[in-house]
This record gives sequence, structure tokens and C-alpha cells, in this order.
Amino acid sequence: MIEVHKYDLRLTAEPSRVVMRPFQLAQEPRGMNPFQTRRARRIIDAVLQMDPDKAHQLLQEVGMDFSKRHWQASAVHVERYNHLSHMIGFSDDLTLQQRELIGAFFCHEYSYAAAAIMNPSIVPHTDQSGLGPHDQRFVMSLRTVGEGHISSISFREGILTADNELRLRDQPAQTLAAESEEFEEDAKVIALRPDAVPISGLVIFPFTKAQRSGLEDLRLVKFVDDDGEATYYGTYTAFSGVGIRSELLSTKDFTTFSLEPLSGHSAQNKGMALFPRRINGRYAMLTRPDGESIYYQESDDIMQWDGGELIMSPKFPWELIQIGNCGSPIELDEGWLLLTHGVGAMRKYSISAALLDKDNPHKVLARLPEPLLSPSDENRDGYVPNVLYTCGALKHGDQLFLPYGIADSSVSFAMVDIGKLVGSMV
Repeated sequence: MIEVHKYDLRLTAEPSRVVMRPFQLAQEPRGMNPFQTRRARRIIDAVLQMDPDKAHQLLQEVGMDFSKRHWQASAVHVERYNHLSHMIGFSDDLTLQQRELIGAFFCHEYSYAAAAIMNPSIVPHTDQSGLGPHDQRFVMSLRTVGEGHISSISFREGILTADNELRLRDQPAQTLAAESEEFEEDAKVIALRPDAVPISGLVIFPFTKAQRSGLEDLRLVKFVDDDGEATYYGTYTAFSGVGIRSELLSTKDFTTFSLEPLSGHSAQNKGMALFPRRINGRYAMLTRPDGESIYYQESDDIMQWDGGELIMSPKFPWELIQIGNCGSPIELDEGWLLLTHGVGAMRKYSISAALLDKDNPHKVLARLPEPLLSPSDENRDGYVPNVLYTCGALKHGDQLFLPYGIADSSVSFAMVDIGKLVGSMV
């Protein structure tokens, strides 16, 4: 058995983490139908008919309740009114107080991690300044789940020290949702981190109809192109409530994000993971178009993925139902280290690993014949029991730092010696 050092820290659901979101009279994201438009106008008319002193008192009560819980709550209310007036064609000349109060009626608090936190991914931070020798700052993404089982993307920042100590940055008191520019359905969405909000205080919610039931299982990777330019990419599953598709997040600075649907046969299923550099001058991706095995693909267009070559199928008893990647491969001198997940009897999800050839990643050099991490009596219970899952790990010196989700409910952390891991493969 490979020795795995497990940290005491565990992240769990946090009902107190709330953001201010638009309150729709119908499930969002979608426009209002005539009934909701009439209902919205009725509410607006009631506010406009209020005595100014009564309206002022009501607005003060809203401020006392929520201004300390949210960043620039008044400005958010006004912006919500502006969006609403554009949506329903309401353009009366109103006072600031009226606009702010109307906006408050069409906002609500959403506890984005009240139900669960799971399936982390991790990359080196864009800022590595001010650290000690061999320390490493990181950004970790998390799938957070709130009311209605809506999945969103949140982030945590932290440091791994030279002696493998884990230091998570405290979350700010207030969290904000990413803002979007105008977009059309099935096109690129540009999302922005609001000014003065740290990465650890950002949540990215669904924007489009294809995403409206969740952004699931982001697999982040720091991609370095042939010219040395770095871009952070992340494949994720967009869930509409009816169907799924793979989409791609990209960012240079974790301030401006692009979210765009991927095309091709492989993009119709889950579990795509991009290599951190080009292979043979092309983009390379691990996919699972058949839902049970791992395929290797190359493409000249990062947005288009068709074809592919089968490279790994279920082999061992603990993975007979299906296998898949657990994030982007990590480059070593020995080859590409690939974390995998396998599903066995009683739908038990375990985490394991394989080694791919560095020059020809479609060639599997070796596989770990046993799980690296498997559900145990201590950590098997949760929203979806008997599941361990990760969407990416981080090379830290000669160690592998591995955050992982437990039972679709919480996140724990482990460290593994890479040499011993590779040496245990057959």
C-alpha cells in the first residue's frame, strides 16, 4: 500500500456563505413571460404608490438587514432595477430611492454552499511573489451546491509551504457573484470578477439556459503555449436540468472569464481534461465519449473535439463499471501522471493513477493496480455515499498534493510521494 498523508482539514457545507442574486418570478436564467411581466409591474406600481416617508423607512429596514452582509448592497439594488426596467420596458423617471427599493424587491440572498461542497481542482496561483523558497501559492476551484441543487463554481486560495504545510486563505466576510456582459444563448459568455473582490470571494453562477441547473466539476489546468504564454483553462459540465454538454472556461488572471460551449462528439459527454501543453503541435484532451473508458484526442482547434483513440478501459475489480480521468495529466520526467477514478461494486468510487508516455500519451506505460484512495468507514457517508472524487491535483516538489471530494458533500486533502506512486504502478 502507498502511504498517503491526510490533512486534518475538511471543508464542509456553509449555509452562512451567501450572495445577493436576482430574484426572478420564474426559474432563471430565462426571460419573463407575459404573466410574470404583469406581476412585476404590479410590484413596481405598489412601490411607486407608497408614501415617500414609508418607502424611506422600508428601504432603511432593508439596509439594516442586509448592508453588512453584502458588498455595496445599495448599488446592487439599483443595478437590478436597471436590468429589470430594460427587461420589461419600464422607463419612467424615478428617484434613486424608488429605483433602489424596487431593485430590493427583485433580489434575494442565495446560500450557494448550503447543501454541499465537492470535487475540487487546483492550479498554481498567478501571483507567486513574497513566498519562501519552495513555497507555492495556489488557486483551488470547488463545486458548491445550494438551494434547488444548483451547482456553482467558487474558489479558495492558499499556500503549500516547503515542508508541506497547508495554509488556506481566510474567506472574505462578503462574497459576490461574477457579473456578465451581454451575451446570446449558445455563444461565449464573458464574466467579470467585481472590483475589490478577492478570488476567494468570487462565485460563478450559471448564465445560460444550457447551464441553468449547474456548472459541474470544473477541471482547471495551467496551459502554457509554445510561445510561453500561460492561460488557465477549465473544462466543466453544463447541466440544463434535462441534458448535459461540455464547456470551456478560460482566464488569464481570474478576473475576466470566458465561458463557451465546446463542439464535437466528445463534448456531448462528461469528463474532458486538457493537457497542460500542446502535443505534436496540437491541443490534446482526455475524453470519455462512451461513458465508461478513457480516450485520447488531439485537435488544432481547442473548441472542437471529435474522434479519439481508446487508451484505457475498466480492468480491475474496483473499476469494472467505469473509469475516467480525475483532472488534467501532470508532466513528470517519467511521463504524464494521470489520476483516474474507478467505479466498482455498490457504485463505490475510488481514486487511482496511471502513467502515460510523454511523447505519445495515447500509450499507457503503467497503471496502479489498486486504489490510491477509497471510501472508508470514516468518510463514506454524505449526500452521495461511497464516492471519492477529484478534478485535479498539484505537483509540489516531489509530492502530489491532492484535494478530493467525499460523498458529494465535503472536501479533504492528502499528500503523496510521487516517486513511490509511480514506482507502485505495473
